[in-house]
Amino acid sequence: MECALPRLKQRMAARGIRRRDRARAARRGLWSLTALALLFAAGLAPAPAQSRPPIYVLQVEGVIDPSVAGYLDRGITEAEDAGAAAVVIEMDTPGGLLDSTRDIVRRMLGARVPLVVYVAPSGARAGSAGTFITAAAHVAAMAPGTNIGAAHPIDGATGKTVAEKVTNDAAAFIRTVAEKRNRNAEWYVSAVRQSQSITEKQAREKNVVELIADSRMDLLRQLDGRKVEGHALRTAGAPVQEVPMDIRERFLHRLSHPNIAYILMIIAVYGIIAELQNPGLIFPGVAGVTALLLALYSLAVLPINTVGLLLILLGVGLMIADIKVPSHGILTAAGAVAFAFGSFMLVRSPDPFLRISAHLIVSATVVTTLFFAFVVGAGLRAQRLRITTGLEGLLGQSVVVKRDVAPVGKVLAEGEIWNAESEDGPIAAGERAVVVGVDKFTLRVRKET
Repeated sequence: MECALPRLKQRMAARGIRRRDRARAARRGLWSLTALALLFAAGLAPAPAQSRPPIYVLQVEGVIDPSVAGYLDRGITEAEDAGAAAVVIEMDTPGGLLDSTRDIVRRMLGARVPLVVYVAPSGARAGSAGTFITAAAHVAAMAPGTNIGAAHPIDGATGKTVAEKVTNDAAAFIRTVAEKRNRNAEWYVSAVRQSQSITEKQAREKNVVELIADSRMDLLRQLDGRKVEGHALRTAGAPVQEVPMDIRERFLHRLSHPNIAYILMIIAVYGIIAELQNPGLIFPGVAGVTALLLALYSLAVLPINTVGLLLILLGVGLMIADIKVPSHGILTAAGAVAFAFGSFMLVRSPDPFLRISAHLIVSATVVTTLFFAFVVGAGLRAQRLRITTGLEGLLGQSVVVKRDVAPVGKVLAEGEIWNAESEDGPIAAGERAVVVGVDKFTLRVRKET
């Protein structure tokens, strides 16, 4: 009995071990099945939105200039390197430089990513250079309440339409671009030759643009599935990556505003004249030259009227002349009038965005007139004053002869006894003489008449 009991215990222990092993095996199998089920479900689930190629968004506002051309080139290149699904260029521009426009269009035609130009928001326009950029896009869209056109080239020196040769070149250029994108080339040519401008609804009816979108999200929804060069766009739900201008691009772009160019020109005038009147100050000269260079960059972008610029320079010249020529303020008044008229004529453009603010012109005219009438005038008048200190300050003074000057003697000047030498004969003690020169510490005098 005692021998059977240990054997029974051993059998029961063995059964417990087997049950525990079977439980462990069952749990391992359950975990394996769960893992397989999760993997299978993950394989059937759609890829998350973040894994889809992004949509790059570039924003162009204001004048088309070299900084905008560089910005678009950089943005398109980044989108190509990132494998973006498309690049959306949101644009609101009155126009700009034809050379910069050509650079942008060439870059767009050679892009390896679908490009969408979206004229937005409501109230925006694709004027002049913006018309060329819109024509070069794979897909062109406009927001409600926008317009496109008025692309006739403008001469930057006179503000007038350019010669027929340049117009023909621009018309041929935009025709080539529009035909490449299968758009209404005839209308684009008329926008160049006749400065035609149309609304977004007319643009879609005339095959100038393809879409009208209320917002960016509406645009991406309409773009989804649209074929561009044989490839369907996948924009619905795709992540959006905005690429803003960097600091350098923003700074150069701001310089293209006419008000900024005008202010820089005024600062240049103040700084250079202040340095000429006070040589050695350094800061006014450096500030004036720097402002002048920046102003020249700005004026190269804008349609500048040469007559207006010459009138501004004439006004400044008349104000300076009034300081040297006693005209009782007549020349200053004439200079202020010429300066104001030149400022209003400086930028020739039918677009209010490209005009100098009237309030700024009036303020600048008043400040400039006061600057020359008081600040510069006081400096020039101070330079013409007789020197009253040092040896040179003795010139022209009346002195008393203390010892006969025949021809050498002593005189009293500035409370001190000086050696004196007569230039017109002997002068007796007690008489008065006039200092006409200084030779080291000897005064040359003549008898006072």
